[in-house]
Amino acid sequence: MSNYLNYIDQDYKPSKNDLICEFFIKPKDPNELDNAIGGVAAESSIGTWTETATAKSYMAKLAAKVFYIKKIGNNSANIKIAYPSDLFELGNVPDIMSSIAGNVFGMKEVDGLRLNDIIFPKNIVKSFKGPKYGIEGVRKIIGIKDRPLMGTIVKPKIGLNVKDHAQVAYDAWLGGCDVVKDDENLSSQKFNKFEDRLKETVKMKEKAEKITGEKKMYMINVTAETKEMLRRAKLVEDSGNEYAMVDVVTVGWSALQTLRDANFNLVLHAHRAGHAAFDRNVEHGINMKVVARIVRMIGLDQLHIGTAVGKMFETHDDVIENIKALTEEFYGVKKVFPVASGGLEPLMAPALYNIMGKEVIMQFGGGIHGHPQGTIAGATAARQAIDAAMKKISLEEYAKSHKELKQALEKWGKKI
Repeated sequence: MSNYLNYIDQDYKPSKNDLICEFFIKPKDPNELDNAIGGVAAESSIGTWTETATAKSYMAKLAAKVFYIKKIGNNSANIKIAYPSDLFELGNVPDIMSSIAGNVFGMKEVDGLRLNDIIFPKNIVKSFKGPKYGIEGVRKIIGIKDRPLMGTIVKPKIGLNVKDHAQVAYDAWLGGCDVVKDDENLSSQKFNKFEDRLKETVKMKEKAEKITGEKKMYMINVTAETKEMLRRAKLVEDSGNEYAMVDVVTVGWSALQTLRDANFNLVLHAHRAGHAAFDRNVEHGINMKVVARIVRMIGLDQLHIGTAVGKMFETHDDVIENIKALTEEFYGVKKVFPVASGGLEPLMAPALYNIMGKEVIMQFGGGIHGHPQGTIAGATAARQAIDAAMKKISLEEYAKSHKELKQALEKWGKKI
């Protein structure tokens, strides 16, 4: 017989060493809401679907406890569960996530379950390295203190040969981009080998720095099987390039920890490809801000957080919550640079600036390369749009004396 209800204790006061999870839960049977709630706490800690002869009394102190329940209508609730930190191995994200975000999603009692947030205790947070650079370190490297950083993604996202890839990056840097990055699915295909792309694009980066007098950054994608990923990261470091990019969802938590623990002298840029497979459904899955907290704890320096104005699905409030997870006080862990990317063009710069302020990396992909006069003009227009936003001048007014922005306005129209 199930003892799930024993895991509910709304009088419990969490201790400073408890890990706290916030869940939305919708039971399969509305009449069994409490049983489903207790089941999540039990199955993610020391319990199971029936009483067992193998359970020992000393285990009781390790039981998760549901200490907060706020019912939504008659068939769902927001709940908070406290987990003693002794349940988890320190410095082991896969272990933590296997517990709190593992089998519970497959319980037959549950029709919908979403992990909306995790509040980590200090002892768990301090068992990880955290970012090596963070916002402050990135700004120090690039030498820009008082404005958003501006970047682009090489487009088309995949298919270009090495020479053309490097030329697109070069043009973007000449037009005013601070950073250029690979897209998430470019690794080392036969038409664009990693080693050749690194060598050629870094050469063009250095050329752009000499011509513009500005520091430029190249975020090359090292995503691969773990050993190969480390080999590529070492090649990047040895080349003198400052950045490496990794697809954090698809490589997995273990690979991310391995990459960070290798302690390369590289800014680590986190792309979130695949996130919407589990964070888009508001009634089931894992909230993006949970990913943001874990990425920060492991120690990457930058992370995509949505745009609120581009092609991604997140709302304004979603994006703000993601930014908060990356930048709020977190036991002294460095702040992670939020990256706005996805369907952006220059006309969206004022709205982005109003939402995010200067502590953001604005990445315009097609919105730069789709400019009527090409990539250089597109990057120039985006930089002009950011300048206008910071000066609180309308884009229409600023465009009167900035032809590239005027051409962007004529193509995309006033959208924001």
